[in-house]
Amino acid sequence: MATGSVNAQRIYALRDSYIHTIDSVIRFLQDDDPTLAYFICERNFLPEASKFEQIDDLEWAFGTMGIRDKARHIATLYLEDLSDFITEIADPHFGFSRYAERLAMSAISFDGLYDALQKPSTFITEMMLSLLQHHIIADQPTLVSLSVPFPGNLFAALKCGQWIKANHPEIKVVMGGGYPNTELRSVSDPRVFEFIDFICLDDGEAPLMVLNDHLAGRTSIEMLKRTFVLSQGEVKYCNGSLIPDIKQEKVGTPDYRGLPLKKYLSVIQLTNPMHRLWSDGRWNKLTMAHGCYWGKCTFCDISLDYIKNYEASSATVIVDRMETLIAQTGERGFHFVDEAAPPALMKAVALEILKRKLVVSWWTNIRFEKSFHYDLCRLLSASGCIAVSGGLEVASDRLLALIAKGVTVEQVARVNEHFNRAGIMVHAYLMYGFPTQTTQETIDSLEVVRQMFEQGVMQSAYWHRFAMTAHSPVGMYPDQFDVQTITQGEGTFANNDLVHADPSGADHDLFGAGLSKSLYNYMHGVCLDHPLQNWFTHKVPDTTLPTNLIERFLAKPDARETKTSNLIMWIGGPVRYDTVMSALIIAAKHETISIKCPSAEGQWLATVLTDMAPDSAAPCTFQKLQDDYVLHRFEDFTLFWFGKVMEELKQHGLLIL
Repeated sequence: MATGSVNAQRIYALRDSYIHTIDSVIRFLQDDDPTLAYFICERNFLPEASKFEQIDDLEWAFGTMGIRDKARHIATLYLEDLSDFITEIADPHFGFSRYAERLAMSAISFDGLYDALQKPSTFITEMMLSLLQHHIIADQPTLVSLSVPFPGNLFAALKCGQWIKANHPEIKVVMGGGYPNTELRSVSDPRVFEFIDFICLDDGEAPLMVLNDHLAGRTSIEMLKRTFVLSQGEVKYCNGSLIPDIKQEKVGTPDYRGLPLKKYLSVIQLTNPMHRLWSDGRWNKLTMAHGCYWGKCTFCDISLDYIKNYEASSATVIVDRMETLIAQTGERGFHFVDEAAPPALMKAVALEILKRKLVVSWWTNIRFEKSFHYDLCRLLSASGCIAVSGGLEVASDRLLALIAKGVTVEQVARVNEHFNRAGIMVHAYLMYGFPTQTTQETIDSLEVVRQMFEQGVMQSAYWHRFAMTAHSPVGMYPDQFDVQTITQGEGTFANNDLVHADPSGADHDLFGAGLSKSLYNYMHGVCLDHPLQNWFTHKVPDTTLPTNLIERFLAKPDARETKTSNLIMWIGGPVRYDTVMSALIIAAKHETISIKCPSAEGQWLATVLTDMAPDSAAPCTFQKLQDDYVLHRFEDFTLFWFGKVMEELKQHGLLIL
């Protein structure tokens, strides 16, 4: 190969080695050939190109016992080298998790996408279309629905629609999903409908039901629900249907039948244990609730249905769905993809999981609510919760108030500590460049993040640049945030991202690379003692925050009060009273615990703790416990509740919820 970068030429020179090893690597990442891990870790089997130049210290990251994980990380880097080669030599739009994303980003005009769709198919798209042809022949559909959650899915969806139109014009094509819901709410370019027939917005169940009735001749086109169509050469929005949307409790359980679940790859892009959850393993996807129960953040698209229309499912229905998916997929891992899972519902779901003795692992997105106290986090952990992700965003109290986040830096730090003490990992979404954010505030935000990693209350995070959108309060009312929108004219395709100027803020473009570089190191537990200036090529001010700010927040005593209505639960393990030792004996999972206790109270405690198990038919409240204590004519309950025995029990599994 005479052209291409030095890296591409190296990969091409090693082509025989790549061809010889690729099938084995795929089988290994599908968990079909686990013993190959030892060979991969020797670093003599797989060819290595540029992605290996900054490889992590694998012994430090995985240790001597992490052979399979180490091998998956090496195999992932191997695939990323191949991805770089394909992108440079064969198809510039290629990506393992997205395709032609750049064409769909902020595309106020359809021109770029339209021109790209007229070009001959690439090798990659030909592979995709051959798979589509196979399914069309096998299933003989009359309607094909294309879900487009992200910009990186749009081009491929339109390419599929284009092929169907050319080869099976009798089949109707409808598009929906996150991208149309946010970007295409005012689409007016008729050329879009050369590739699809309909675009449905927001929740898709009811619009698809009405569309099916229309295609069957049972209703007119005007009576469609939240649907764009092409009528007499013009794009028309039809929303005449009065059929209500389906309630969250009634939408049903996702159906994975027909998907080759065992062929999905499990890769490790970063060695950080929290960050790898997105790509390592396959998770059943569910939601606890539709929309966001908070719905106030000024940077968020809170005016759109998928955010503003909050509706929760019951814990019983959610766990029923979990059991259905376990039976269908054989997988016991769940990712709840909520905008923000409500703490009360998470508690109810955890109790239902424990009540049914269901063995699962799960994680979800949250707000860092103060209601996530330590005991609630312990309950969530006992039910199988392994991680949470949530928005720390700007990491500045002034800016957190400006974006109406409803949390403070101190609150986030304390909640993070509760999760971490309970064994639950934390990922934080971070934002820089919000209107009026100064250079000093950006540096102070980085210092907050550094200290949270230093204190071990955060395992993973990601900085993203603030983007002003048309459906957020800051986009709808820019004057209230001292920001200026730059008029581009009404687009005929995507109309969501707004170009803006921040005359009173910092030059935010200067900070992206340094913030990302520092975070990459912090996630690997290194360079936490480096001066913040080291991450930037331009001069930045020293932080104004004390170096022990987060440590001071975490040192404050827990001021939580116990209410008479609080649920009291025991998750510490089987309990008995040993009269010889005059002690409660707890068979905890890792050790046997002995707590000295007077005989009468000890025997009573052994009984009531057993009755406080998660699967108990009669839940125990604080008031009920107090009444029962008094009924047995023991001494002062307040002294007992705050005494040594109860304090030890609280440490070993007595929860106040």
